[in-house]
Amino acid sequence: MIQQTYIMIKPDGVARGLVGRIIDRIESVGLAIERMEMARVTPEEAAANYAEHEGKPFYQGLIEYITSGPVVKMVVSGEEAVLVMRKLMGATDPKTAAPGTIRGDFGLSLDANIVHGSDSPESAAREIAIFFGQ
Repeated sequence: MIQQTYIMIKPDGVARGLVGRIIDRIESVGLAIERMEMARVTPEEAAANYAEHEGKPFYQGLIEYITSGPVVKMVVSGEEAVLVMRKLMGATDPKTAAPGTIRGDFGLSLDANIVHGSDSPESAAREIAIFFGQ
């Protein structure tokens, strides 16, 4: 089934010059980038995106990190795009992410794990609306 998913190259990925390499990996598995924009995440966008974590000990640090520098926001589509991107990204913690995945190859820490991707088609629709509008 053709799906859309939301992908964000986080501030650490942009700062380290990994945007082109990550885009190459996305395209090399047959996914298409429908929309792409480099921007800074606003505090309002960050709060909406991470609302489920509000009140948790790591919440404020997460908001500060994601708004700390430019990100690359993308709408990516293709056959089972959510699942394909989850496999391509690897485990959230780079220490446990498999070699060959984006996080396994480029991630430095749980906080600086290079990339965010939607975990379901429903999350993708919500995140695309937050970061690109309706």
